[in-house]
Amino acid sequence: MTARDPHTAVPARTEPSMKAVPNPAIRPYGAGGSFEFALAAPLEAHEPPEARGLRRDEVRLLVSRRDTGEVTHHVFADLPSLLSPGDLLVVNNSATLPAAVRLDRLAVHFSGRLASGEWLVELRRRTATATAPYSGAAPGEWLPLPGGATLRLLAQETPRLWRAQLDRDVLSYLAAHGVPIRYGYVGRDWPLADYQTVFGVEPGSAEMPSAARPFTPELVTDLVSRGIGVAPITLHTGVASPEKDEPPYPEWFSVSPWTARLVNITREHGGRVIAVGTTVVRALETAALDAHAPGTVRAASGWTSHVVTPAGGVRAVDGLVTGLHEPRSSHLMMLSAITGTGVLARSYEAALEEGYLWHEFGDSHLIL
Repeated sequence: MTARDPHTAVPARTEPSMKAVPNPAIRPYGAGGSFEFALAAPLEAHEPPEARGLRRDEVRLLVSRRDTGEVTHHVFADLPSLLSPGDLLVVNNSATLPAAVRLDRLAVHFSGRLASGEWLVELRRRTATATAPYSGAAPGEWLPLPGGATLRLLAQETPRLWRAQLDRDVLSYLAAHGVPIRYGYVGRDWPLADYQTVFGVEPGSAEMPSAARPFTPELVTDLVSRGIGVAPITLHTGVASPEKDEPPYPEWFSVSPWTARLVNITREHGGRVIAVGTTVVRALETAALDAHAPGTVRAASGWTSHVVTPAGGVRAVDGLVTGLHEPRSSHLMMLSAITGTGVLARSYEAALEEGYLWHEFGDSHLIL
């Protein structure tokens, strides 16, 4: 393993450029490193891999290498052989909530708790297959929920999200009356266990931190036995915007002193810090903003509004395990900050050509 200066921030990567990408189906979107492409329905994962006869760690794994631009194809169980002793995987230990509460015609998606104790919620109209955006609510409105609960809408926080207050403890209420959030590409409800990862111990995410879903206890044991570390952060994810991508809004996170120390020691000794999920990138890069030495992280917690883009680059992350992200997604801006637009575009070209599956029950992407 080649050592490098741990205090050097990683700038936005721009080579090879988009001009090297021959596939016109992958088109730049905006000026921030995102892409536009057609995502056909057969490339959407409609059910967990277990329903397709696969173990969690048997989903496909696309591997992109930043230094050479090489793209190769594997299964997720190959991950230990693709990493090196001394590398560190940082995982999100947030557990998924049954965050959707269904009424006759509406569904309430509980997105996340605010510092005030109020919650952000999204109201969605129920359809024959899933839900669709709903815009008929008004400030001050009271919504009767199952189990005799009442939700009061206080004010709109974004065009999509409301600040709201439930008349009882939200987590207890969701445990009794909620179900996992499901969008139209998933054909039916699946148990909450299908939306949990092996690392999820801190309930709080409206949607599964899905990059870690393919990990199994046996795979984690294999990683650790090879000298590859695993350390947790917490970031509670809010609800996505499946109809129209939006910039991330503030989410609660915590990077412990122990994890911060492991990250810094790993980088100091030439190991790679591999984030498992865009949530982990957001947490670590937030913790790196005010660190005393460039390229290090500090213990930190609170609400983060940090958005990782190619313009700012990354400071603490050397690689990423993630899923495949939707066209025009702000997540693609984050990936471009790590890989450069050329490598990322070629990776997505390969994923489309090889029939990789998108969304939370789909295939995985390793960036090194």
